[in-house]
Amino acid sequence: MEYHLKNRQEVEDFVRNEVLTTSEAAKLLDVTRQRMSQLISSGKLKPVKKLRGESLFIRHDIEQKKKELEEARKKYRPYDN
Repeated sequence: MEYHLKNRQEVEDFVRNEVLTTSEAAKLLDVTRQRMSQLISSGKLKPVKKLRGESLFIRHDIEQKKKELEEARKKYRPYDN
């Protein structure tokens, strides 16, 4: 995905709307923080930046991972539906 940000306002809007913290990403994925840590350490989810105790993610990446997880849940846990 390509982004073209032309001024400070567009950058601020992008960060506000498209950059997620670990907690926000976990909520969107409907997983625990522990599961988020597992996804990160296994390389299945890559933060764009790691801070002390917090990582930052791009919303598009999280939404893609959400689709993958939902498909896996349907396949391996059909009784949950």
